[in-house]
Amino acid sequence: MTDTTTTPTPEDLLAIYRQRRELAVVQPKGSLALVNTQWVDSEQPIYGVPGVWAPLPGGESGLKVTAAASEGIVVDGVLVDGVAVVRGKDSESPSEIVFSDTVSGFVIASETGSYALRVWDAKSEGIENFGGIDVFPYNPEWVITAKFTEIPGGATVGFEHLKDDGKTRDLAVPGEITFNKDGTDYNLAAFKSGRALQLVFADTTNGDSTYSVGRFLFVAPNADGTITLDFNRAVIPPCGFSYAFNCPMPPKQNRFPVPIEAGEKNVLNKAGGLLH
Repeated sequence: MTDTTTTPTPEDLLAIYRQRRELAVVQPKGSLALVNTQWVDSEQPIYGVPGVWAPLPGGESGLKVTAAASEGIVVDGVLVDGVAVVRGKDSESPSEIVFSDTVSGFVIASETGSYALRVWDAKSEGIENFGGIDVFPYNPEWVITAKFTEIPGGATVGFEHLKDDGKTRDLAVPGEITFNKDGTDYNLAAFKSGRALQLVFADTTNGDSTYSVGRFLFVAPNADGTITLDFNRAVIPPCGFSYAFNCPMPPKQNRFPVPIEAGEKNVLNKAGGLLH
């Protein structure tokens, strides 16, 4: 019997990856569904949802919400009628909040111990207007085999974030990523993101053919000490889909002086223009 199976090409695999990306961003908690991130440092209302929200005593995870049953807030499956604790994502058992059939939420924590409510709408304006993600064709020139050198004990690099007014946050960088391309040496910093490394980079296409702030690439070191940087899988940061995100910006060493014409370009509306 003849074996008719074929090995998928890099282009085939990239097409599948991109289909999954477009499905992911329109999920009920996908990037396009986030409509608000509001930090709570005193008793206050939160835009777009009911209840009065307040911090908990120091050292406790999450926020306190006060609401009447008629407001319809459900925390961890229980209708709030009075006061409820909403545990943050830094808790071993974070709370889930339901405001309506389409609107939900959870509480996130900052590095300094403050908390914010994130509100998601499965029928957000962004989802309703989404037309697709504009992309470059597959470009083999930007599949790079680099060297990964672990830093004993790790290191930290200060990353600015889009909404932090120039302040930096120190993020853990477990190793150096180095390579030479077209006669230029690069030494990149990627911070830990779950089990992967997150490379936040900029290049000369930003603000022209690609999203102005920069792009992300998620990678993992190989067992032999190399690391594969496939920039065809570079993605637009969440802040390119919703203004309610606060994304890290590329540090100086991750700013390429050349165009990287690979990966995602911009988020488009249904008319083919920029969504934002």
